[in-house]
Amino acid sequence: MKWLTLLIKYRLWLGGVLLALAIFTNVQAGFWPAFVLYLAAVILIVGHFIFGPMRLIQECMESGDIEGAKKVIDSIWFPSLLIKPIRSVYYTVKGNLDMADQNYEGAEKHLKMSQSLMGGGGILGDQMKQAEGANKLQLGMLAMQKGDMKQAESYIRGAIRAGLPDKENEAAAYLQLSSIMINKREFRAGKEYFRKAKGLKPTTPQIADQIKQMEKYITRMPG
Repeated sequence: MKWLTLLIKYRLWLGGVLLALAIFTNVQAGFWPAFVLYLAAVILIVGHFIFGPMRLIQECMESGDIEGAKKVIDSIWFPSLLIKPIRSVYYTVKGNLDMADQNYEGAEKHLKMSQSLMGGGGILGDQMKQAEGANKLQLGMLAMQKGDMKQAESYIRGAIRAGLPDKENEAAAYLQLSSIMINKREFRAGKEYFRKAKGLKPTTPQIADQIKQMEKYITRMPG
C-alpha cells in the first residue's frame, strides 16, 4: 500500500509537524483541544524509533535495490531503541548487506548480534525460530569460508534444528553438511546429506548447479 509506505517514510517529520501544531493549539486554546494532536504526534514519533522503517527495507530487498536498502538502514539513528524482534531483523539485514559487500567480519558481527536477540513464543516466536535457522545457516557458511569446519557444522546443525523458512535453505544446509562430512572422510554421512538435499529438488540455480557438480563424483566415494 503506497500510502502506508509514504507514512512510514515521513512519519517522523509528520510527527514533528503535528507536535508543533499541538503546542500552538495548546497555547492558543488550551490542552484539551490540542490533546488529539499531541497523541497523534507521540504515536508517529515513538513508532518511528521503536518500529523503524522495516517495511521500506523489505521493499528494497525484494526489488533488489541494495543501495536503497543501505540508505534506509543508515537512516535508523538509534537501533538500540527498536523493539527486540525488529532490532534482530535490523542486524540480520545489516549482516546480509555486509555479505553482499564481502565484508565477512562485519557480517559475522551483525548476524551474531541478531542471533542474541532471537527467541519468544506464539506466532511471532515461530517466525523468529525460522529467522534463527536462516541466521545460523549464514553463520555456518561464513565459518566454512574461514575454514572453521567444526564451528560451521555446529551452526548448520543448529539451523536445521531451529527450522529453515523454505526448501531452498534446507537444501543449502544439507549440501553444506554433506561437504563437511566428506571433508571429514565420513562418506556415508556425506552421501546421506547429499540425498536429502537432492530430494528437496531446489530450483535456485546456484544450489541446483552444486548438486549437479557433486553428483559427478559422490557416487564414486566409498560408504
